Amino acid sequence: MTTETTPLRGRICLVAGATRGAGRAIAVQLGAAGATVYVTGRTTREKLSEVGRATETIEETAELVTAAGGEGVAVPTDHLEPGQVRALVERIDRDHGRLDVLVNDVWGGEHLVTFGKKTWENDLAGGLRMLELGVKTHAVTSHLALPLLIRNPGGLVVEVTDGTAAYNTTRFRENLYYDLTKNAPIRMAFGLAKELEEFGGTAVAVTPGWLRSEQMLAGFGVTEENWRDATAKIPDFAVSESPVYVGRAVAALAADPDRHRWTGRSLSSADLAKEYGFTDADGSRPDAWGFIVAGETGKPDVADYR
Repeated sequence: MTTETTPLRGRICLVAGATRGAGRAIAVQLGAAGATVYVTGRTTREKLSEVGRATETIEETAELVTAAGGEGVAVPTDHLEPGQVRALVERIDRDHGRLDVLVNDVWGGEHLVTFGKKTWENDLAGGLRMLELGVKTHAVTSHLALPLLIRNPGGLVVEVTDGTAAYNTTRFRENLYYDLTKNAPIRMAFGLAKELEEFGGTAVAVTPGWLRSEQMLAGFGVTEENWRDATAKIPDFAVSESPVYVGRAVAALAADPDRHRWTGRSLSSADLAKEYGFTDADGSRPDAWGFIVAGETGKPDVADYR
């Protein structure tokens, strides 16, 4: 292995919310670049979270990180519990004395999202739970992890969300609680960029496009191997992307010595693919957000956005 193939060798990363989907893929790709990656979540081989999927665990994610060439460390953590997050950060400090990359990807609220209802018609408890899972967890983790990250200059914070600032701030995401939950990480990245400036740190918001997560594939009754079968019923699914794409996006960003030029910005996996030249697992470069925007005023050809 060389520094060219493992540019993150010696870097210590924390991917908060790495059980599945984007978080898992980001952790694996950071590992493929040589990093030591602490992966957290609530679903383990012994305990199931409210998401209700026993098919993905943080232990498995850690094993995938190690198999990819890094060092994966699974630490069961509920990021709504400050005591658990504090213990996690203290462990990273004891083990390595530094934290170079923090990825805030905690979510797990898909089962709470309903569309087609007004705010007062939606379940209040479910809506507030979304805000806890997708906003409070990020705030708790940043509060407790950033003192370790700023100990050395050059730290990177990635707030993972759904939607770019350009898209989310001009359109309603059809459920007020979801809209708030997915706009908050964009503002968090903007605010943290200001606060980290004097420490040489960088903060960005990153969004995948139409993500073929494990839950999404299961919902459509397909697998990653035959996902195109779903386009027979949902043609626009052809512009979807695998989690590998956003994983490579974050790994490329973390390995860029000039990444500070992005600080405070909202970026998509497609934006970063154009800049760094990586592709999705199948060699394509899907741009789901570009396709969605183009579809509002016309009938774009999927081929132009892959």
